[in-house]
Amino acid sequence: MLPDIDSLALFVRAAELRSLTKAAEASHIGLAAASRRMALLEHRFRTTLLERSSRGVEMTAAGASLLPHARALLVELNQMQAEMRDHANGRKGALRLLANTSVITDTLPNDLAAFAHHNPDVKVIMQERWSEEIVSGLQSAEADVGIVVEGTSVEGLETRPYCQDRLAVVMPHNHALAAFDTLSFNDVLDDELITLEGGSSMTRLLASQAVIAQRTLQLRIQVRSFEAICHMVEAGLGLGLLPEQAARVLAKGLDLTVRPFSDPWAERRMLLCVRKDRAGMPSVAKLLDFLCDRGHLPETDGAAQGSAS
Repeated sequence: MLPDIDSLALFVRAAELRSLTKAAEASHIGLAAASRRMALLEHRFRTTLLERSSRGVEMTAAGASLLPHARALLVELNQMQAEMRDHANGRKGALRLLANTSVITDTLPNDLAAFAHHNPDVKVIMQERWSEEIVSGLQSAEADVGIVVEGTSVEGLETRPYCQDRLAVVMPHNHALAAFDTLSFNDVLDDELITLEGGSSMTRLLASQAVIAQRTLQLRIQVRSFEAICHMVEAGLGLGLLPEQAARVLAKGLDLTVRPFSDPWAERRMLLCVRKDRAGMPSVAKLLDFLCDRGHLPETDGAAQGSAS
């Protein structure tokens, strides 16, 4: 027989609280009932999961192995219940969307708000991930739709263009390069730079372009978020490299200047991705068509006043 969900939830609470008594209280059952549940769970697995003592409980090796599986199962169960509740309440569709940071800090929030307004029967659950992780999530059916930067391997997926962004440099207002309206990538390669961690598609693109220019990226700091890049620049630790629109949003209120790169490769296209077997689902098609119809092109600036190159 499979273990019941309530017993697994009790085990997780006991492991986290290191106390069966506290776990019983959190589960709103008596200690005797909790002890019987744990005994039955251990009987079903034919191994001891928790070692009891006067100080509480400690997991055995078997308990430590069970814990991540039990947590994952409870999360999936909670998501299942939430989706079924949406169906019961008339919200007939629930789509999972994975998006990279660039679009989340640019066009996507307003587009999703507009989609929700016009399609109240479809719920979109969004998670932020790097482009390679998004593709992996789609391929393993963890999500329905993804948004990645062009150039990411999208084997087995259908793609459509969504929007564009341009890479830029963020610097203190008093930096010498702030006097120019646009810069080339070459202009910043003598400075210490702050970027995302090496696993990001943006950092790999910057590194490859430095190699093409026969230069080396002088990476001083690598972080996991655009916001962290801006705070490091504000502290005077170097120049930050990130998408222009995200830079302009995050630089507000900070003593920072944003300058886009003029290099053609610095303009990146974002793609909507979907598994071929899900592209025809009504709610998926509805979201894809809506986002494509709202596809965005970068704003064009007026004539530049000067360039460092």
